[in-house]
Amino acid sequence: MSEPWIPIVMRRDGDRLIMEWSDGFKGAVTWKALRDACPCAGCKEEREKPADPFRILKPNELVPLAPNAMPRVGRYAYKIVWSDGHDSGIFTLAHLRELCKPLE
Repeated sequence: MSEPWIPIVMRRDGDRLIMEWSDGFKGAVTWKALRDACPCAGCKEEREKPADPFRILKPNELVPLAPNAMPRVGRYAYKIVWSDGHDSGIFTLAHLRELCKPLE
């Protein structure tokens, strides 16, 4: 089943993604919020683990994370390819819409 709305404009604006939807809703979501909400199995598993206060960051984790590409997946989702190589999260239109905060 397809959603009653689709994104008609998607653009990068600094540290966030701006989305305008076919029903007139305009929203934004930060790249950090998108990565934190990655729906892939690996990211879900990581979120469920208790935080490790002694975890040592790897050098690539010290560089700000950024999207390199955001190809469409069929008519229902987008895949984000991140600067650290992560690309297994498929963000459905419903998930993207849920993450968008209204623009003021």
